[in-house]
Amino acid sequence: MINQRGNAVWNGDIKGSGTISTQSGTVSAPYSVGARFEGQKGTNPEELIGAAHAGCYTMFLTGQLTKAGKQVKQIRTESKVSLDTSGDVPKVVKISLTTEGEVDGLSAEEFRQFAEDAKAHCPISQLLSAVPEMELASATLKQTQSV
Repeated sequence: MINQRGNAVWNGDIKGSGTISTQSGTVSAPYSVGARFEGQKGTNPEELIGAAHAGCYTMFLTGQLTKAGKQVKQIRTESKVSLDTSGDVPKVVKISLTTEGEVDGLSAEEFRQFAEDAKAHCPISQLLSAVPEMELASATLKQTQSV
């Protein structure tokens, strides 16, 4: 079993601020209520979830394509995490994935099938399955060679 850690430190009351960091030390970022809800500089949990999801999804999709014998040149993914703040408590209500790949020997339909499978099975997608809506908004294949 692999265990990874993330850490958070908060200073002061709700108008304070803090730092979110990773076990490896490669991420150490300021966060605050202003960064989360008001567009101020800094990061927030939803942005970090989006980055983690995009990374996991892209790695999983690449792995599946590689196992199928496809030549992957590049996969680019965005995971957009939507936070609804209209109720009593904020809720993540939607995650929308957009992915684009450069893969030789694959049709657009086949790429879409691999992309849908990755959405359902990457570990972070599975973790986020409690989100009411998770969609693959787009899966675009850039043609580099004829199939």
